[in-house]
Amino acid sequence: MSLAEVIYAHSLRLPEPVAREALAYIEGLEDRYGVALPAVADPQDTDRFLAAVFGGLSDDFPDDIADDDLGLDAPRQALDECRTCST
Repeated sequence: MSLAEVIYAHSLRLPEPVAREALAYIEGLEDRYGVALPAVADPQDTDRFLAAVFGGLSDDFPDDIADDDLGLDAPRQALDECRTCST
């Protein structure tokens, strides 16, 4: 278990006000030591993820799914009418 995971496990047992105090302390340490905030997600992350798991599906998973294979959605009007029905 990494140190961050140990800290996290301990933080779960703290009452909310004390957890906020611990967070403020950690943020103070980040400021003191110049630790940068996590970078904004890269738009290419999805492409990298898909490339990493490509081929991870079983051989019998269909690779030719078309719109005809999908079920029909209920018309929006029918859903709206259902909300106004008396029960």
